[in-house]
Amino acid sequence: MLEQAAVRAQPLPGGVVAPHEWILYLDKITVSFDGFRALDNLSLYIERGELRCVIGPNGAGKTTMMDVITGKTRPDDGQAFFAGSIDLLAHDEPEIARWIGRKFQKPTVFVNHSVLDNLELAGLRDKRVWPALVARTTAEDRDRIDATLRTIGLTEHAARPAGALSHGQKQWLEIGMLLMQNPQVLLVDEPVAGMTKQETEATAELLTRLAGEHSVVVVEHDMEFVRSIARRVTVLHEGRVLAEGTMDAVQNDARVVEVYLGE
Repeated sequence: MLEQAAVRAQPLPGGVVAPHEWILYLDKITVSFDGFRALDNLSLYIERGELRCVIGPNGAGKTTMMDVITGKTRPDDGQAFFAGSIDLLAHDEPEIARWIGRKFQKPTVFVNHSVLDNLELAGLRDKRVWPALVARTTAEDRDRIDATLRTIGLTEHAARPAGALSHGQKQWLEIGMLLMQNPQVLLVDEPVAGMTKQETEATAELLTRLAGEHSVVVVEHDMEFVRSIARRVTVLHEGRVLAEGTMDAVQNDARVVEVYLGE
């Protein structure tokens, strides 16, 4: 699918792929902190509905890349577009959150509220304190919550306090909270860290099902998990794309083995 998209794309001057072919388009992004280049001329293109895995050693630039996409960090140079025409660098974090949802490694749920309440709060259109207090759940809202509960496998736990969930279930709840905001892109950071084998398998199934309706970018260190879901893998090293392709291709790339898989 990606190869077909690349053929359809119209090259810009210099051979760069046109941004309208991609849901996320990062071109020649550079970010420096006190003289250290966290991202060095990074270019990355994510197709609509794609499931992309991003791997690489610590310090490769994975977190900084997500910070740029979500508006937390402004690059020194380069371009970042969403859905073709939306310049991400012209928008702040709350604006970008309407289109791109980000799940951090450590789940951040409201532990004293029920699973249902967490999803309801996440779905509020106006999250200011007073509007949130007086908001009423509509039949449409309830349908969305029920559908999300089924998607994340927590229907039977809807009334439980989020703090009583297992680690894996909290991760699924946070993904559900993102889904309630209806983002087109999901950035998921190390989703299976600390999970049991059963939870890891369920997470792989969940992310695979979400791809298509959403574009899903997974940053992960667990290579067994990456192999179980990978369709296309990007390897970052020293702030650049070192290799990109199928899991088999990057596993057999001598550069990747040297700087990452051979550790």
